[in-house]
Amino acid sequence: MQKITPFLWFDGKAEDAMNFYISIFKNSMIFSTTLYGEEGPGPKGTVMSGIFYLDGQEFMALNGGPQFTFSSAMSLFVSCETQEEVDNFWEKLSEEGEKQICGWLKDKFGVSWQIIPSILGVMLSDPDPAKSKRVMKAMLQMKKIDIELLKQAYEGR
Repeated sequence: MQKITPFLWFDGKAEDAMNFYISIFKNSMIFSTTLYGEEGPGPKGTVMSGIFYLDGQEFMALNGGPQFTFSSAMSLFVSCETQEEVDNFWEKLSEEGEKQICGWLKDKFGVSWQIIPSILGVMLSDPDPAKSKRVMKAMLQMKKIDIELLKQAYEGR
């Protein structure tokens, strides 16, 4: 069992969200769900909470009600090795959601995600400040991150 598990609070959409997420990430599954009983507060027989795994990472989901909503102050960071991975996660997670800048998006449940190629961190931490500055400038003009455009900026093309 991992020591720290992200816990996501939904307003009646926990089961939908879990199913949506496991359909996108490999090596994913819903491990268990707990249903509301007679005592509520949700409708009897509906999902109260669930444990699910996304590519081996454990998450918990709760149908807690409308008291709390998601904020961009907390996001889920997806490290990608290829443009194909970036494109796949970007398109699927942003479906019915909101595409934002610099690789950020909000999915249809309001959860914020960052879809980021791992090479971006390498380029931004280059000891040559001119290279990292060009990469940052290029990234700030993007919604979905384009690895080839980042490489062009990095190389000064």
